[in-house]
Amino acid sequence: MRRLQNLLFTFCIALRCVTSAVGVIHMTGYVGSAVKVSCSYDEGYESYEKYLCKNDCGSDDVLITTSKSWKMKYMIHDDKKDRIFTTTISDLHSEDDGKYWCGVTRTGSDIYTEVKLKVVKDHCCDTVTKILSYQGYSVSISCPSEPQYQNSLKYICRGNRPSTCLQQALITSYNKENGRFRLDDDKMLKKFTVNITSLRQDDSGSYLCGVQRNFDLDVFSAVELKVEEFCCVKSTKINGTVGHPLTLQCPYPSQHRDNRKFLCKGDQHNSCTEMLMNQSRFTLQNASSDTFVVMISKLEVADAGTYWCGSDSQWRVGNYTKIQLSEAVLSLRRNASRKKEVIDAAQSKIYKNQGVVTSNDQSTSNVYEEVDVEVHYENVTASE
Repeated sequence: MRRLQNLLFTFCIALRCVTSAVGVIHMTGYVGSAVKVSCSYDEGYESYEKYLCKNDCGSDDVLITTSKSWKMKYMIHDDKKDRIFTTTISDLHSEDDGKYWCGVTRTGSDIYTEVKLKVVKDHCCDTVTKILSYQGYSVSISCPSEPQYQNSLKYICRGNRPSTCLQQALITSYNKENGRFRLDDDKMLKKFTVNITSLRQDDSGSYLCGVQRNFDLDVFSAVELKVEEFCCVKSTKINGTVGHPLTLQCPYPSQHRDNRKFLCKGDQHNSCTEMLMNQSRFTLQNASSDTFVVMISKLEVADAGTYWCGSDSQWRVGNYTKIQLSEAVLSLRRNASRKKEVIDAAQSKIYKNQGVVTSNDQSTSNVYEEVDVEVHYENVTASE
């Protein structure tokens, strides 16, 4: 007859366990994760065989023994010095759900501890909170926390896999600031808040808020964050020519008629340089009740880039225009000076064993006369 004896049972890695009053250990693991089960034994059993079995622990139910340390998804190791044997079950599936026994073989009846394993999907959650924000802005993610866990570790991670969330946490309540992330734990309001500053579009995606529990799986809530480009009434590309004037048109809503209008330059709206106050070549005119115009009197090469114009100093989405002024077109006149360099090089080129510069050289130079570059030809006698 079997005699059951409670063994110290420790569960690690993506799993929690608790021993009930009757000695049954209840465990929960995630599909696809690995489980490590450590069982201690008394002094004097170091040389005895240890094993893990399932269901009724008959001869066909033994999964692995210390006499054969590896078998398919099971691996066992006996640390005789510390008197602990550890069984690893890898790649958990739903069929791994059920009753197990941790056993030590001995003469007569073996020593057992009953284990009940529940395997759940490594995915969260049925309810997802969706948040929309914009590039360059900040966002606050509110995560619930029950009163009984007010002193527990809180954290947030990317993705929706609970089994690896803590290991991949972006920030925790033990380390409350990490770059653009900050965690505030408000125990009175039963929640903790994660703030993310200077949002980027690659911050978009799934997040999990986690609360650690000592004797069970951690508690999670799911968030889907979408970060969109901070954009405008319209976005346009225009071309200009160096040395010539250029007009920029900026529409605005009628309710902003009396607002201060602005034009600034920079890759990002929140760090652009005001142009109407700092550049005398830039002047503003109210063309109509829904559009203002910025005149650039004499375009320069350095004027190429990104501009933002609007009538809302709070930079609310949709209340401004983004203008991309093309640098390629602004470089047109610079090409003329480059052509002149080519002409000068052609004029001075003397070929060995050739009396004069050939007519082909001259016709090549003639191509550049249309950019108002004077070309002077001269016969040159070449001598060795």
